[in-house]
Amino acid sequence: MSDTYFPIQDNSINGYHETKKHTDFLFPYNVYPCTIPDDFPSVPLHWQDTMEIIYIKKGRGTAQADLSVFEVQAGDIILAPPGHLHGLRHLHGFRMEYENIIFDMTFLGSGVIDLCSQKYLIPLLRNELHLPLRITPADACYDKLSACLDNADMLCGLRPVGYELEVKADMMKLFSILLRMAAPAEQEHPLPANIDRLKSILHFIEENYQRPLTVEEAADVCGYSASHFMRWFRQVTGTSFIRYLNRFRLEKAFLELKHTDKTVLEISQETGFDNLSNFNRLFKKQFLMTPRELRAAPFPSS
Repeated sequence: MSDTYFPIQDNSINGYHETKKHTDFLFPYNVYPCTIPDDFPSVPLHWQDTMEIIYIKKGRGTAQADLSVFEVQAGDIILAPPGHLHGLRHLHGFRMEYENIIFDMTFLGSGVIDLCSQKYLIPLLRNELHLPLRITPADACYDKLSACLDNADMLCGLRPVGYELEVKADMMKLFSILLRMAAPAEQEHPLPANIDRLKSILHFIEENYQRPLTVEEAADVCGYSASHFMRWFRQVTGTSFIRYLNRFRLEKAFLELKHTDKTVLEISQETGFDNLSNFNRLFKKQFLMTPRELRAAPFPSS
């Protein structure tokens, strides 16, 4: 596993559980074109109660889906069913464009408990069906899946009469293909307890990053000894707890520098750093510029 990880970025995500509403109640489907790092430095490691599909259009990056970390490039499709952890980061030197497709699972239903809901949607929401985390152009089903996404995107742009029906049909066709690729219900999903523990740690970091934190405190959240916790955290995230925590704090500081008039010293202290020199050194190592240089730089155009 690579030493890549996904700090939180967006204030709409609380404790890594995103609760922001992205869709309309009557037509719970939306598409967001995004660019990293132009729009934001990274997509946070988080989970939500809706379905999310990340469709890479240009560039390269690194994604995390639950406990798996992998490189992605143009054409790749990442699936994040409700409740599953996921995050996204560009690789240095690469500008990455992607579509973020978000919809409520009720979008695929008929409003009643019918056969399709019983056989497919309810088991999927209960984590009894396990979809593939990533589809690449090398996969046999890729052309059919990408055609569904491309057609839905075109329809949402043009909005001809009846486009909602065809978008829904595209998503139902997409899921019928994905369900044929799903792991059997009797096949055990890898390490669900580890995912729950990781969610607890992510929430703990979000709630406490502004004060001094120790490995022992974090280990207590999981009921582990400090030594076992450090081994476990590296296993499931690909990095150490301290490095993850520092990266998380730096991402928070990045947003404060861009969106507030607070001094660099105030921001460093509010994001958990008790030494300004150390903060400046770590910040420059992470973002290849000092905090003052970042603040002076204009936002890149979309």
